[in-house]
Amino acid sequence: LDKKPNAAHLGLKELEKDFDVRIITQNVDDLHERAGSSHVLHLHGELMKVRSMTHEERVYTLSPDNIETSVDTRDEYGDPVRPHIVFFQEAVPNFDPAVKIAQEADIFVVIGTSLNVYPAAGLLFYAPKNAPIYYIDPRPAAIPEGVGNVTVIAEPATVGVRELIKKLKNQ
Repeated sequence: LDKKPNAAHLGLKELEKDFDVRIITQNVDDLHERAGSSHVLHLHGELMKVRSMTHEERVYTLSPDNIETSVDTRDEYGDPVRPHIVFFQEAVPNFDPAVKIAQEADIFVVIGTSLNVYPAAGLLFYAPKNAPIYYIDPRPAAIPEGVGNVTVIAEPATVGVRELIKKLKNQ
């Protein structure tokens, strides 16, 4: 709760002035929203939310004043709730919407990932073949075979997003 958006979060928000930015995040925090980003898809859920274990469509936002939950926590209907996040070995319900976003991208940017965690790493394969891809990571992984047109920015996100902004504004 006491963490603040960093320069990378703020830079992505800044890009909204000139681009239709859609963020697909594997992070379960709300730092993109706190930075002011308009369109954020949480691939692995959101830590500040819980959902009914009986009716998964019932999702509740926790507030800083009411953040404590336990195995005994129930929703207004008496149903037990669980964190609204994807645990290891669970399906990723937001993957299909993420694929749609990737398929519609004019520019595709990947930030801070090993490119080893699937299905998220597979989103690169859904970007249009003619879309430039930027990969920002201080220790970039090898680009998977079959993915072309990638510009690697070997920097931490806070520096790399600033460099990305310069490159995009100079196009």
